[in-house]
Amino acid sequence: MKKVLAVLLCIAMLAGFAACGTKTESNENKTYKVGVVQLVQHEALDQATKGFQDALKAALGDKVTIEVKNASNDSNACSTIVNGFVSSNVDLIMANATPALQAAAQATTTIPILGTSVTEYGVALDIQDFNGTVGGNISGTSDLAPLDKQVEMLLELFPDAKNVGLLYCSAEPNSKYQIDEVEKFLKAKGVNAARYPFSDSNDIAAVTTSAAASSDVIYIPTDNTAASSTGVIDGICRPKKVPVVAGEEGICKGCGVATLSISYYELGKKTGEMAAKVLKGEEDISTMAIAYDENYQKKYNAEICKELGITPPSDYVAIG
Repeated sequence: MKKVLAVLLCIAMLAGFAACGTKTESNENKTYKVGVVQLVQHEALDQATKGFQDALKAALGDKVTIEVKNASNDSNACSTIVNGFVSSNVDLIMANATPALQAAAQATTTIPILGTSVTEYGVALDIQDFNGTVGGNISGTSDLAPLDKQVEMLLELFPDAKNVGLLYCSAEPNSKYQIDEVEKFLKAKGVNAARYPFSDSNDIAAVTTSAAASSDVIYIPTDNTAASSTGVIDGICRPKKVPVVAGEEGICKGCGVATLSISYYELGKKTGEMAAKVLKGEEDISTMAIAYDENYQKKYNAEICKELGITPPSDYVAIG
């Protein structure tokens, strides 16, 4: 009887080892599908998507397939794209910009979602008393550079400015959040701040014209509609010699004189590294805090600065 039990025990152990070997082989050979929904094509979001792809490919190689779709600045298109990803049962969704994140959050509570190029997750997802961790199936990275330091930079460049025009898209909640904060910081410095909201790209020219007529300097936050319309803004502000200070490098490159900005490529890379950990089961997305890129820099647009006769301090870096 003892011999029979010993034989059965050996068989069970061998079966266990075989199962473990099968499981390991399965994990090693597992492939992943990732869907990326990007709100609109402009330099900042493009760089974030590229950084994400590069980091995820570096971590997973040919084990991951990444499908990138662009919503052409249409929130309804974001929903259509995300629902397609859900139907095809992707393993993870990367949502690039706030409307893309909001669409993904409404579409699924089970597929992991990582946002990027999102300024404030509490505002974007309507979370009261946001503590830095969304929970559930959502985490990501924020593109917020310190708004108080942006105001300090603006006043460093233009110490005599009395009227600052705040130009932003009223349909973007994160833009409104930034404007609320910047307005507060400017008023604390004794500077008059006037709001110039536009609802979409159709009225941006008229609103910018009004802002340029009444402002010593114009400030634009990280704003997707503005980022897609820098040519229009530059065509109005530069001839009038009204400088624009921008919340991110892409807008500054298109129509601004200076920015305190993060690298959107590095932000995307950080998001891709988070995605790899989620997909490999190394971290639980529900406990992942929102990540930030702390390496912001003062940068300037050499061409526009020269044309407007502005000489930035020596610690400013020219935008390449």
